[in-house]
Amino acid sequence: MTNHQGLKSRNLITFPLDIPEVEVISVETNEHGDYIVTVESTRNSAVCQSCGRQITKPNGVGREIELRHLPILGHWLYIRLRPKRYECPHCNGKTSTQELDWYDPKSPHTKAYDRHLMLQLVNSTVADVRRKEEVGYDAVEGALERCIQARVNWDEFSELKIIGIDEIAMTKGQSNFVAIITTQQTDGHVALLGVLTDRQKETVRQFFESIPSRLWPTMEKVCTDMWEGYANAVMEFDKAHAEVSIVVVVDRFHVAKNYREGVDHLRKQECRRLKKELSEAEYIEIQGVLWPIRKNSKDLTDEELKKLNRLFEYSPDLKLAYTFREDLTSIFEMQLTIAEAKQQLLAWRDKVSQSSLTCFGKFLITLNNWLDMIANYFVGRFSSGFVEGLNNKIKTTKRRCYGILRNATLFQRLYLDIEGYRRFA
Repeated sequence: MTNHQGLKSRNLITFPLDIPEVEVISVETNEHGDYIVTVESTRNSAVCQSCGRQITKPNGVGREIELRHLPILGHWLYIRLRPKRYECPHCNGKTSTQELDWYDPKSPHTKAYDRHLMLQLVNSTVADVRRKEEVGYDAVEGALERCIQARVNWDEFSELKIIGIDEIAMTKGQSNFVAIITTQQTDGHVALLGVLTDRQKETVRQFFESIPSRLWPTMEKVCTDMWEGYANAVMEFDKAHAEVSIVVVVDRFHVAKNYREGVDHLRKQECRRLKKELSEAEYIEIQGVLWPIRKNSKDLTDEELKKLNRLFEYSPDLKLAYTFREDLTSIFEMQLTIAEAKQQLLAWRDKVSQSSLTCFGKFLITLNNWLDMIANYFVGRFSSGFVEGLNNKIKTTKRRCYGILRNATLFQRLYLDIEGYRRFA
């Protein structure tokens, strides 16, 4: 770019446009101080829109187009171009307009500016980017459609060793769950694979069938919660294909949540009972036990331990439940084989069953039904913690964008938040 106002050379600055196959014809500014750069293509051919051949016989130029480009020194920059037209000798003289690689004919932006918008959109909203960049709402959404696919690009993956499945409600308080499929790559990076329309078995099975067969032998483990649709879909897929050998692992987080809820429910019952039976002074001594009782025993402070022991003096059942909970947690901390893990878990189940406690009743049924998949955790100690981390990002995205109702849009926004800096920075 050159200064068109004839200023002294010491005031001149040269900027590369980074646009290939063009020659700068002129540079001017408009009434807003924006730069308008008129360019001309240096390519002397086009591709025939009918036969696909290279054509070189000139036939004038098309209408002038103006494209938003990357800003310079805080000023907007626009590129003006009259695309060349060429005549095809193989198609009865039919003409085709030349298309250059640095812009999309249907876009009001250069591809570089589209990428700039994507970088601005990472962890932000369309409305915020629209205001900051002074472009239309539709312009930002159009750039999103051009830059981010609405479904996974399998060419980006060479293996899928660990896959995670979880769900999230698209609308708060409603049962319109969608399944989120992710993979944790060798370097620990979490990549998005799919946002499914629901969490039904057939939907999940169809997704696994859509994975390219070249990736099937690389699939080793699927980490999931205790939703039968997920596990059954994976097992059916595994049985249907000889080249597939997948181990289904029930996530330790969901197992722990299940048995800890039993202790928490008993705590509420006991605290209500003790509030009625104890004097006000005695009850004050055990108030504030919510968080101490949820902690593992090794993480308790001396003060918290003292308060819990006082509570346990009034409630032996709660002490026993807490002890059983800690014993089960310690089993998951052990380095065990699958056989050893099953033996330990069943021994724990038998002790609880023989006690007078009923707070673990729901979990005991869960343990019996899911024992094999729970025990699979002990091989490699894999969990879907990376999926839970992504779920937090999903919730943040939904709040930030005031609700996203289309699965395709949710996929695009999640993909951008996860991969945006790596892809566009």
